[in-house]
Amino acid sequence: MYYFFQPVYLYSPYARGSYRANEHVPYADPRLLYQHANSLVRPVETQPNKAQKIAQRQPTNTPAPKPNQQNPYPPVDSDLLYQSANESKKLMEDASKVLERLSTSRDFDTRIMDHAQQSDMEEVKRLIDSIGITSKVDIHFNPDGLRLEFSSEVEGSDCCKLTISLRWL
Repeated sequence: MYYFFQPVYLYSPYARGSYRANEHVPYADPRLLYQHANSLVRPVETQPNKAQKIAQRQPTNTPAPKPNQQNPYPPVDSDLLYQSANESKKLMEDASKVLERLSTSRDFDTRIMDHAQQSDMEEVKRLIDSIGITSKVDIHFNPDGLRLEFSSEVEGSDCCKLTISLRWL
């Protein structure tokens, strides 16, 4: 038993009701959209051509319409951001001093590592402060490395923080 597939030839992609190749289908206007084979036909909304688009444009000398509502947000005050940026520059200068000292003096590095290994926090803090930094620094160390957190305050609140992590193992 053999079954042969009979292909379906459509007269037009817009004529969805024609299922046989020999069936006569009247001309289908491409601007019309068939919703269903037996339903009524409704015209498709066409896009305006280039000339119509140009004609619809507003003249360029007319000012753009202004929004009816004002800005719902309060006016910005950049004073705190300005002060925070200046304090951050100071933190970076202090961090640069510490990194310069650590990168140039192996004897200093050895002393910090020895005291950190003995968990002598006071001596590690004293060694870091001996570099001449003015910022508040929190020192954390573990067997893998050293972490320095430089922080500063503006008007009694924390404004900026700079963290440096260095490995020694």
